[in-house]
Amino acid sequence: MSNILDDYALISPLRHRNNWLKLAIVFFGLLVGVSSSSPISPFFIAFCMGFTTVALGRTPFKLYLKLLLAPLGFAVTGVLIIAFFSGSGQDLLSFKLIGYPFSVKADGLELSLLVLSRSISGMCCLYFLALTTPMIELFAVLKSSRLPESFIELSMLIYRYIFVFLDMALSIKYAQTVRLGYSNFRRSIYSMGMLGSTLFIRSWEQGDKLFLAMNSRCYDGKMTLFEIHRPVRPAELVLTFAYFLSTLILFYFTKNISIV
Repeated sequence: MSNILDDYALISPLRHRNNWLKLAIVFFGLLVGVSSSSPISPFFIAFCMGFTTVALGRTPFKLYLKLLLAPLGFAVTGVLIIAFFSGSGQDLLSFKLIGYPFSVKADGLELSLLVLSRSISGMCCLYFLALTTPMIELFAVLKSSRLPESFIELSMLIYRYIFVFLDMALSIKYAQTVRLGYSNFRRSIYSMGMLGSTLFIRSWEQGDKLFLAMNSRCYDGKMTLFEIHRPVRPAELVLTFAYFLSTLILFYFTKNISIV
């Protein structure tokens, strides 16, 4: 519970950079990565975002790899299905498994690489934002962008109490474990049911306490968020422009290139 993404965002040197500029970089990377017809541009975006997050944002490299491995496992599963069950053209790899023929065709491999590159670039862009910008500052940016205040306040409360209830659930499960609540299958089912019911009751009680606490502090339906205005430095603009320009050039000249 101590190593959440916000902890690394709070100590990141990139936290003190303009949030709007970071959002523009992320949205640009997501848009170009999804629009690319070749995996070269998304891989380039992923490399730039990963290098910036680790080298400039001071995120531990091992942590960054662990964060990428979790969603990458789902992406690789989909990529393998696409590679073996779609596409046409020349067979690049073929074999039989339990009497069923499997083959990887050129178009299927090309499409699978494109899907993988888009997935990696999107993950790297989102991790760049999550590991360099605390959530409270993102909420302030969303509020200044004229989004409905009820949506922002609900998002803040949901984000806050995810960790409260997770910590509560871990504490209850630890207490059940030391009392041999998960020693066999029958006890595990009973303990999980007790955990769910107790967590529901505790969350209901916590909501009542939150409502009373906010009313006692003269809550009028609006939460005040303080947004820090950080100017964009010329060096940051130059680097951002160079990144945008190089990505667009690569996007244009590789749109009809096949790497298979």
